[in-house]
Formats: sequence, C-alpha cells, structure tokens
Amino acid sequence: MKFGSQFKALAVLAFALTCLSESVQSQRPNILLIVSEDNGPELGCYGDPYAQTPHLDQLASDGICFKRAFVPQSGCSQSRASFLTGLYPHQHGQIGLATWGFRLYNKNIPNLPRLLKKVGYRTGIIGKLHINPASAFPFDMHEIPSANFQRNDLMRYAKVASEFISADDTPFFLSVNYPDAHDPWIDQIDGLPEVPLVAAVVNPMPYMGVDSPALRELVAGYYNCMSRLDSLIGDLLNVLEESGKAENTIVIYIGDHGADMLRGKRTCFEGGLRIPMIVKWPGRMSPGNRLQMVTTLDLMPTLLTAAGAPAIESLPGKDLQPLFDGDNPAASGWREYLFAEYHTHAAAPNYFPQRSVRSDRYKLILTLLPDMNHPDYQDTIRKLHGDHERRDSKYQLDLPRIIDAALPVVRKAYRAMRAPPKIQLYDLKEDPFEFNNLATSSDHIKIKDELMRALKQWRQATADPLLDPELLKQLTEEVQSVTSKSLARKHQWQYPRYFFSESP
Repeated sequence: MKFGSQFKALAVLAFALTCLSESVQSQRPNILLIVSEDNGPELGCYGDPYAQTPHLDQLASDGICFKRAFVPQSGCSQSRASFLTGLYPHQHGQIGLATWGFRLYNKNIPNLPRLLKKVGYRTGIIGKLHINPASAFPFDMHEIPSANFQRNDLMRYAKVASEFISADDTPFFLSVNYPDAHDPWIDQIDGLPEVPLVAAVVNPMPYMGVDSPALRELVAGYYNCMSRLDSLIGDLLNVLEESGKAENTIVIYIGDHGADMLRGKRTCFEGGLRIPMIVKWPGRMSPGNRLQMVTTLDLMPTLLTAAGAPAIESLPGKDLQPLFDGDNPAASGWREYLFAEYHTHAAAPNYFPQRSVRSDRYKLILTLLPDMNHPDYQDTIRKLHGDHERRDSKYQLDLPRIIDAALPVVRKAYRAMRAPPKIQLYDLKEDPFEFNNLATSSDHIKIKDELMRALKQWRQATADPLLDPELLKQLTEEVQSVTSKSLARKHQWQYPRYFFSESP
C-alpha cells in the first residue's frame, strides 16, 4: 500500500474513533449536584406542614425522594468532603471545619471532580467548597467561592450555571452550593420569599421538644430561608431546561446536614444527620418514594458508575441504581446498618468525639469521652441567643428557662445532651425524636449488644484511628489546645501525621 493510501486509511480510522468517542461522550449523563446549607428534610415533599417548597416538591415528584437519607457527620466541611470522596471523615481526615485549618490526610485521595475529569467531563463548582486543601479538587471553574451568608447577588448562581452548562457539548459535572438555610436566618432578600412566614404560624421542629414565641420566630426565619432556597433552585432548574440538556442530566439535591437548632447540627441525633436527598434521571428511574436507608457516601459510587468511570475499590457507600427501579429485587435487604460519627466543628469549643449506628428501628450513640461535659451544648445556646438578639423582636429568648419548663422526658434528654453517658440507645419507632434513652433497660440488652458489635466491626473495617486510646488522647490534647480561630490560624494540625505511620 502506498503512503497516500495508508494515510487515507489512518485518517478514516481516526475519524471513526473520534465519532465513536463523541458518541460515547454524548451518551454520558450530565450531573447537576445541588447542595444547601444547614437544613434537614423540612420540605413539603417530606411532609413538613410549614415548608413552602414547590420546586423541590416537583423535583421529588419527577424523580426519587429518599425518605431516609443521612450524612456521615453533621458538619459542613466534614460532610462535603465525604460526599466528594465517598469516605467517612475518619477515613479522609477533614474531621473539623476548613476555616479552622482541618484538612484531608492526603491531597491525592480520589474525588469526584478529579475522576470525572479523567473520563472527559467538564467540572465546575458554584459556591463554597470548604475543604482543605482546595487544590485537591481540580474543578475547571469555581465561581462565588465564599460562603455568602449575607446572601449577596443570589441571582448570579443561576446566571453562572447557565454559562457553564451551555459552554459546549461535552458532559459536565456542576456542583451548585447555596448559602440558605445557614444562619443568620434572614426573612427576606431581594423580595424572596414574597410573603415571609411569621412566628404565629409555625412550630419548632419536634426533635427540639421545646417551644416559645421567641424560638418560633427563629424557626420562621429558617423556613423563610428554605422558601428562598426553593425559589433559587427553581431558577437553576429552569436554566437547565432552557439549555436543552435536562433530559440527559442527573439532578441531585441534598442538604449538607441538619438545621443549626437544638439537637440538630453538630450532633449524632437524627436532627443533625438526617437530610433531604432527591434524585432525578429522566428515563432511567421509576419516580416515587424510597424508604431504604441511604447516605451521601452512596453518591460517589453511583455517579462513577453512571459516568462510565472506573470504580474505586473498597468505598463504604453503595451504588444507588438498584433503588432507581422500585421493583428491583436487589433493593430488598438494602442496608442493615447505617453509621455516622462526630469529632469536632471549630476545635475546642465543639470537640466531643462520638460514633453512632442505627438499624431500621434502633439507634445507638457511643460517646468516646463520657466523663466530660459536651462543650457544644452551651455553645449552641449561646449562638441561638445571638441569632435572636440580631432580630428586631418583641420577644425574649431564655433557652435555659424554656428547657427547665419542658416535659420531664425532654428535660432528661437535655441533661444527657449536656453530659452524655457512654451509650445512648433509642427506639426510633416509638421515640423518633430520641428523648428516652434505653441503654440501661433490661428489655433492650440484646439490641444494645447487637448494635455495639456492629459498631465495633464497622470501626475496625474502616480503620477508625480513635479505636486506639493513645490516638484518642493525642487528638483530645491537640484539639483542646486550639480554643480560638486566631490560634487555629497559627496552628499546624498534626493528627494526619500521628494517626498513621504512613500516608493512608
């Protein structure tokens, strides 16, 4: 064959391979991951009586609403690092807030943007990443990188998303991170919501177990944030629809953890760990509700499979796709136990390491330092008082007095929150808001032993460093030495070094 003929044959082959590559790329779904701040499943589609969330309710109607979804730790940086790496905080190292210097053990830990880029995805993030080091997450685009808790220029989120989605026809992974419903709970921004709720028409979340006009005022502000969030997500979904790419896009909506209320954020209670999770993939799922226990750790294996990316061995999460078809036999016996943990948030003011496990009915929380008071108890009360003082209110908030006036079982629960015993055990069927600790009940010894065994096996299987009393002692001394953000700025955290003899 002459050179010209060879060149022509090679050109035809190259053109065919290019067409095949473009065909494969076009079949890969786009991924839109929407993340909100500091809210549990307080949405209409989860049965909340006060939520005004029509756009998210419609998304749930068009897709799958996971009624029992959870995060592995109820803190911002910790949770975000987990759904982007598919690992528990004790596995990836971001055990506290990035703003206080906590970080991944190893910047080379596999993560979603890096792995999706390798198979041809454009990657973008709008809003905060909140993980150290940020360079470990090689997004092609990062806009509005601040937390934006003052809610400046909220219309820009959808505008930037529109530009990114429509930039070209290669598949994209875009994470959009909104500031609502983080405090301060601002009732109205740029006319959103149009008619804010007021204290007289809401009640506090039942897991708090307490009530007062001043507390209702804070809760009304929270629901107004949720309404504004819903409107902004509606704008984002309109942008996706107008791009013509909605039919080939997986849309996922999650909260990063529960509300920053009493017995919510920064705890192992359901109010902190339970979140909304809604997934829509047109033509690839049977819409409806799912009752299986799922976790944000399931997102990474699910999305890697959907994108045709190589799987990462030994991830603790599960591919959710068997649950996309409600009649799939693989959905039965989906998950026997679900695990979570807590370390700290902003170092010493919140440090109180715990581990938890729940089955379909029962929940066990193990406190690793049962002989100390939980510093976050007073810190949460202080913060809520500060939130209330910023409002022009005719009511006075006195949480200690409100708690003292609560039902006896609720008062007892708050005493246990202030100074938790080593083991807490709850029957979530009879006591869904975790007020009645059954750990010393003779009728529940077998249940307690079963969950303790499961928790120990999980801690061993996932190489929990705090199984070693010496490492727990070292971490405690180090974290308790960092009492302020000014100290944190000067501190170089050493736990990634002493937790492991070599890089994990």
